[in-house]
Amino acid sequence: MIVTTTNELEGYRVVRHLGIVRGLSVRSRSVVGNIGAAIQILFGGNIAIYTRLAEDARNEAYELLIRHAEEAGANAILAMRYDANEMASAVTEVLAYGTAVVVEKSDGPAR
Repeated sequence: MIVTTTNELEGYRVVRHLGIVRGLSVRSRSVVGNIGAAIQILFGGNIAIYTRLAEDARNEAYELLIRHAEEAGANAILAMRYDANEMASAVTEVLAYGTAVVVEKSDGPAR
């Protein structure tokens, strides 16, 4: 699966648009994790527990995005983006979305 944030894919041409695809992940830390983060906050700097939470949520959303595109019959995703929100204290929602397409190698520039 080719995934790009651009609207075109150099060296390929879009032969079919399959529509919007997405992957959604909602994650939270345990009470123990939140206590650990609170201790890290006291000392400042990177809050590693929340960094891992955000990274795990993004990875899961990305994998779900790819799965959704594959189920639609795509071999590429164009204009891929992330959106993230805090739904509640220490609850993170991450949405990965883009346009599922079928592409073929092209001899000329993308159109």
